Amino acid sequence: MNVFSIKDLENLSGIKAHTIRIWEQRYSFLKPARTPTNIRYYTSTELKIVLNTALLNKYGYKISHIDKMNEKEVQHKIRTLTHVQAQNEKTINELIQCMIDLDIDKFEKIIDDNIATMGMDKTIIHLIFPYLERIGILWMASYIHPAQEHLVTNVIRQKLIAGINNTIVKGNCNKRILLFLPEGEHHELGLLYIYYLLKSQGAKTLYLGANVPVKDVQFVYAAKKPDYLYTHLTSVTGSFDFKKFIKQINQLMPLVPLVISGQLARTQIKKLPSCVHLKKSIPEVFEYVTGL
Repeated sequence: MNVFSIKDLENLSGIKAHTIRIWEQRYSFLKPARTPTNIRYYTSTELKIVLNTALLNKYGYKISHIDKMNEKEVQHKIRTLTHVQAQNEKTINELIQCMIDLDIDKFEKIIDDNIATMGMDKTIIHLIFPYLERIGILWMASYIHPAQEHLVTNVIRQKLIAGINNTIVKGNCNKRILLFLPEGEHHELGLLYIYYLLKSQGAKTLYLGANVPVKDVQFVYAAKKPDYLYTHLTSVTGSFDFKKFIKQINQLMPLVPLVISGQLARTQIKKLPSCVHLKKSIPEVFEYVTGL
């Protein structure tokens, strides 16, 4: 059985733990169990309730009204939400629930159905990446079982690779870009998405993949002379030193711009080399890539 702390629910739903506690006190729809030491814990059923409640509340339903609905009524109200963003958030909630339940067939069908209706670009931008951002903090804190992570990420990886292989070039970028993840970084989905974006813009891409030693990056750089280096950092192992990594790249390859996106790009660094560019959000990444 999957069990979650109140902090997990906060991260997955966007609802503050303080608010969740108030819901428990005032309404009947959420009844967590407690450990022998009186610490709250929640099952996947409670997680689903919180996700659905948060969605309906965000789009106009009062908590007191939601409290009076049965599960069938809640599902009906969610299906009748017409706002596009609401439908996207509903789908993201379903993907989260599929991951937790290990329902990989349903997970893949949701992805495939949305690619068929919205196209690869919109599915990645509006569903896959918001989904990955929602659960990314749980990966970093090891709240998600590795098996859950591997199953869903492999499905998404297959879709991204298929998208890369079938990319329709829409831009005329003539830059050569070397993409890699440093040693200790194995979360490849973000970089694959960047690869997809760059290829669609017509860029010449060199894709080294995950867990690459800096000396290997330097070897390819010396041979191919790319215009940019690009890495996307999600959750590197504990021994990884972000500042040291930037310094090492800058010393070994001082003339080439290094672009960094992902969770660690939000790290505050006082003295950043002029050739290092941090992209702290997906819109920033998209703006950068389309502007090359």
